[in-house]
Amino acid sequence: MDALDRALEKSGAAAYVMVGSSDYPDMRYLTRFITTDPIVYIRRIRERGFIIVSQMEYSRALQEAATGVMTRADAGLLRILEEEGDRWRALARMVADHAGGKILVPPDLPYALGYQLGDLAGVITDKGTIASMRAKKSRGEILSIGRVQRKTEKAMAHAIGCIRRSKPRNGGVLWLGGKPLTSERIRSEIHALLMHQGCLVKDTIVSCGRETAAPHNRGSGPLYEGEPVVIDIFPSDERTGYYSDMTRTVVKGDPAPEIREMYTAVKAAQDLAASIMKPGVSGQEVYQAIVDLFSSQGYRTGTEGFTHNLGHGVGLEVHELPSLGPGGGLLRQGNVVTNEPGLYYEKTGGVRLENIGIFTRTGYRCITSFPRELVV
Repeated sequence: MDALDRALEKSGAAAYVMVGSSDYPDMRYLTRFITTDPIVYIRRIRERGFIIVSQMEYSRALQEAATGVMTRADAGLLRILEEEGDRWRALARMVADHAGGKILVPPDLPYALGYQLGDLAGVITDKGTIASMRAKKSRGEILSIGRVQRKTEKAMAHAIGCIRRSKPRNGGVLWLGGKPLTSERIRSEIHALLMHQGCLVKDTIVSCGRETAAPHNRGSGPLYEGEPVVIDIFPSDERTGYYSDMTRTVVKGDPAPEIREMYTAVKAAQDLAASIMKPGVSGQEVYQAIVDLFSSQGYRTGTEGFTHNLGHGVGLEVHELPSLGPGGGLLRQGNVVTNEPGLYYEKTGGVRLENIGIFTRTGYRCITSFPRELVV
């Protein structure tokens, strides 16, 4: 029995059911099948799961899916549609026929389907079983994340290289190649490079100056000499769907003393976190250790200072379990998490450093090999 079988047994349900395309991480995780159209996944207790797909996708699904495969016609949907005027009711009847009893569903199952299934078979809402399964990565998943991390580091090196080669003009605006160096320009070059390497990427952060005081400000306009530039890149591999996540903060020229001090504190916090992370320690414990370190140096936690969790799981989503923050549970071998302390002040700017690593049997192994340097 695996975790899903145990969840079915505990709930008294006969089968687990979900609906979605491969953009839905749980579907991609359980089926390994890539499709833009929604499909149905059904797994009865102690049995292999299977998907129900259109006839058009049947042969491809047989070759690629990590599940059994059935067409909609073989599953009875076409026959049921002749009897039912409502497509959701018809779909629910098909699912109920194959489930064979009460149905365990994810909390984000489409309401219309859940309503009809509740009437036909009875529905029980799952409490995150698949998300918990996804938190512990296999060797293959770890290799997939490592590959996209290497590509992320190439993109980061290119972005920082542009800043390094730039020259200040006109009140400190950085110029490169005869035109101003802007957040939009750096972001565009990062995206082009990553897309050429087979990655999907969007919303990359390239913020400068006071923009950096807001952790998720994407940034816009010119980059300036002497100001912090936060670059946060989180692409996914188009083939595997796995993400990585990485942040660096750099300054072209001479940063303000406050930024230098913040950078030193953030770097020390990242090192401390890496040293205490190991299986059996909770995410909350690691987070609190960094809160205590920052507090001892005069940096508070709240709307300014250290304003976010220390880290998060990475996999088929860029933010998934486990959490390194308040309420974060026990960490275990196979978890892949970020280590990203940061400090943010509206009048000064922000500093963030983010690495990614794996929980091994005895500790935490960082797989980010990119250097940490403030001045470029």
